[in-house]
Amino acid sequence: MKQICSLFVFIAACACSTYSPDEGVMQEVDRATETPMTFEAASGDSVTAFEGSFTVPENRANPQSRILTLRYVRFPATGDAAGPPIIYLAGGPGGSGIQTAKGRRFPLFMAMREFGDVIAFDQRGTGASNDLPNCVSSQYSPDDAELSDSAFLEMQKEAFKECLAFWKSEGVDVRGYNTLESVADLDALREALGAEAISLWGISYGSHLSLAALKDIDANIDRIVIASAEGLDQTIKLPARTDAYFKRLQDAINTQPAAKEMFSDIIGLMRHVHAQLEEEPLMLQIPQSDGSSSPYLFHRRDMQRIASAMISDPQSASMLIQLYGAIAAGMTDPVAGLVSRFHTPNEPISYSPMSVLMDVSSGTGAERRELIEEQARTSLLASFLNQPVELEDVDPSLVLGDEFRKAPVSDTPILVLSGTLDGRTYVESQHEAVSGLRNRQMITVVNAGHNLFMASPEVTEAIQRFMRGETLKKNEIIVELPDFSSIPGR
Repeated sequence: MKQICSLFVFIAACACSTYSPDEGVMQEVDRATETPMTFEAASGDSVTAFEGSFTVPENRANPQSRILTLRYVRFPATGDAAGPPIIYLAGGPGGSGIQTAKGRRFPLFMAMREFGDVIAFDQRGTGASNDLPNCVSSQYSPDDAELSDSAFLEMQKEAFKECLAFWKSEGVDVRGYNTLESVADLDALREALGAEAISLWGISYGSHLSLAALKDIDANIDRIVIASAEGLDQTIKLPARTDAYFKRLQDAINTQPAAKEMFSDIIGLMRHVHAQLEEEPLMLQIPQSDGSSSPYLFHRRDMQRIASAMISDPQSASMLIQLYGAIAAGMTDPVAGLVSRFHTPNEPISYSPMSVLMDVSSGTGAERRELIEEQARTSLLASFLNQPVELEDVDPSLVLGDEFRKAPVSDTPILVLSGTLDGRTYVESQHEAVSGLRNRQMITVVNAGHNLFMASPEVTEAIQRFMRGETLKKNEIIVELPDFSSIPGR
């Protein structure tokens, strides 16, 4: 049953116009929940906007559910023929739409105003809509001791079990944090905005949420723009697809003679370093802020986890292969310096609730899970690109069923942008995720990675043409590669 949102009262109402697709006319809507503000981007640019909020149940299946206040910033439309509100959905899961609008994508937020009010939305459990406590477990692995992958996995599962109990003790309904609840939040936001329909614009997990919305509220969606698409059955990535990404990365390196000479076989280099670390982990001295150092035994698993975090975009992947080269050459200072950026000595395992619960709830089908486990045995990064699929076993009742993971089928217009050097969501996987969307237009951004919205002005132009209802004549955009032979910091 759909929930009608009660509105959080702020100040006196200000009137604004919203498009009604059924009537084709502009109608006045009372926005009593909004407060005028000056929105300042990190660049120093500022614009008049409106802060808004609305309320939803934490768990719609629970009549006693506590009430969440979800917040957004609305940038008013500037175009003469503005359409439905355009809701930005951040990735992660766990990213903040409001904070994204303050960053490098601010110009794109402003450009999208030509087509309707643009809503920088903080999804439940994120940014200004987050009232959830992070959990620090009692589980940790001593920094200077060897630990098997299986023991490390058991620690993570035990930590998640502890955190589920902790969140419940804090009054959090952990069953309220899944993509279906977030889809219902989008429809509640539509109602709070007084709109007959909305458009969605998202990246990574934001695309996952958009695809789920096509299954539940398709009739209320005008059009969708997504990048770096994550299908409904693709929360846990196939390790073989990660291996294929490294082959594409090698092909890109081979276009640069100096880089090709330095890194003629990155897959061989990575396997060599992994074997070296498996045989003899490195004892590093990690510099601390007080001038002291702390011992850290650097495992093969640590290298695979670092690699998993650095392959989103070609710029960071370039740094990664330099790091592999340094370890192969016996240079430990670069890896010690990198570890010092994120590691606290003997730090316990901790979890951010929205991020882990959303991924666990989206889940993995039995057949795909078996395939993932089989591929992980021989793949370059094993299963470390993902949070462990085994977390789903801690409380299987949190995991949505196979019906949720079926790909959507829809005629809603959708634009899908994919980067060939995206190390998180892969081109071939993205095509599979949207195969049932009959009114799709696809653009491949050659040499771009996961964060591709600002990779080229041509990306913005393509989005603008799509939003105008045009059929795109070009399905490929080429952007410049980083210099893979350059050493970062020099």
